[in-house]
Amino acid sequence: MNLLMCPVCHEALKLTEKTWHCVNNHSYDVAKQGYVNLHVVQHKHSKNPGDTPESVQARRAFLSAGFYAPLQQAVVEKIRDLRIENLLDIGCGEGYYTNAMQAEVLQCVGVDIAKNAVQVAAKLNKNVTWVVGTGATLPVLDASIDLCTSLFSPIPKQEILRVLKPHAYLMVVTPATEHLYAMREALFEEVNPHEPHKFVAQLEDVFELVEESIVEAPFILQQEDLKHLIAMTPYAYKAKPERRQALEQLKQFELKAQFQIYLFKKK
Repeated sequence: MNLLMCPVCHEALKLTEKTWHCVNNHSYDVAKQGYVNLHVVQHKHSKNPGDTPESVQARRAFLSAGFYAPLQQAVVEKIRDLRIENLLDIGCGEGYYTNAMQAEVLQCVGVDIAKNAVQVAAKLNKNVTWVVGTGATLPVLDASIDLCTSLFSPIPKQEILRVLKPHAYLMVVTPATEHLYAMREALFEEVNPHEPHKFVAQLEDVFELVEESIVEAPFILQQEDLKHLIAMTPYAYKAKPERRQALEQLKQFELKAQFQIYLFKKK
């Protein structure tokens, strides 16, 4: 069963050779890298939305080194336990987590607004349907998805409700209270703990919280890895340049990542 929806008329898309098309003759070619761009001009607010190429490359380098592998493994194990068929990863980025998720499901769709991120992701795994698209109009059919995942990404609540089957699942991964605390202390004069629980409050009217857990990953970063981590986070442009430069000059830095995982079920 195909899961994709035409972003213009919301009819089902069908793949013929290298082109996705709907009954109204809207068509979308599969790029040579293996993804399809369903982010139509009328939905765009900027020319190149989403992460910058520099941020994407930094994330690919950092994640490939395995620092966040404990989170990847925890997410994969939860998906395995759910025994689901169709998965939609919202904000898939360069595909590190989506690539691992795909092995646990029958069909996997990865969507991100950043075309340069999806181009990188599409080289990872040809069994994922990689899509450039927006959470404002997820290019996926109504009631077709067993599990939506959003890892450090926006949570378009109404669109998620639309695409999920009855009693299907939403997995949210967000920074836990102490995530990268030492790095934030070095970059900012004032540091407030993350507040992951706000997502529970935002979703509790239509989702039941089934499970919550925290995954920790302590590590010692060498200078190059530290630069990659800074570059892949919003801290790269939020911190004062002199503070960022001072941190990037360190040869080593001890740090702890702390992730909050929430599993919700649609009421």
